[in-house]
Amino acid sequence: MITGRLIGSLATALLLVAGLGYVASQTILSSQTIVAADQPYVGAPAPSPQPGNSTEPGKAKGPTQVDPQWIADTARKAGIPEPAVRAYATAQLAAPAGCEIGWTTLAGIGWVESQHGTIDGRILGADGHSSTPILGPALNGRGKFAAIPASPSSTQWHGDPTWDHAVGPLQFIPSSWETWAADGDGDGVADPNDMDDAARAAVDYLCADGHDLTTGQGWADAVFSYNHAQAYIDAVHAAATSYAERTG
Repeated sequence: MITGRLIGSLATALLLVAGLGYVASQTILSSQTIVAADQPYVGAPAPSPQPGNSTEPGKAKGPTQVDPQWIADTARKAGIPEPAVRAYATAQLAAPAGCEIGWTTLAGIGWVESQHGTIDGRILGADGHSSTPILGPALNGRGKFAAIPASPSSTQWHGDPTWDHAVGPLQFIPSSWETWAADGDGDGVADPNDMDDAARAAVDYLCADGHDLTTGQGWADAVFSYNHAQAYIDAVHAAATSYAERTG
């Protein structure tokens, strides 16, 4: 069960490490406590061993195949596009050893950040890409946004030579993507616009600090690292819990 995480007042806009889709740089004025349901975690089914797909502890040699019927059934129950469910489940199964992260946690983040790549009427394709790229606002230091200048390497993702933007369905800032870039579908390209890649990178990021995601405090700490706002934690928790209740 997820218990509360008390987060002190933050007096200034927050510089995000990864996501920007919900409360990009929202100031938190007071401590809050997460109101938890019993099961915000649902695991994907463990696959049968695949020839040539052995892994070292904590490392994935390639994408794990999730049962297509499970994906279809789960997507229907959850109301999530099948390519997103596939990406979340595959990423969960490739999590580092000892990191118990559920696909529903990734789904909660995916909903808050971009409605699973479908925000503003987009369609999430079978290849994990939205019908049009998803970009956050310019991080130009105006209002509540941090100022993050673009670099030649980051501009390739968002096309702005001056300021960075968060990119893709899970809204990675390019500098974070450089650290956590992953090839979740084994196509030889690590692309933050690809839900399969973004979900795998998000798992690596959320698991990096060794939080125990089976506990409320550890789960909240991990999600807080993704976006430093209590309102964000609450929103992800609510979405993840809803998906768990629909499919558990």
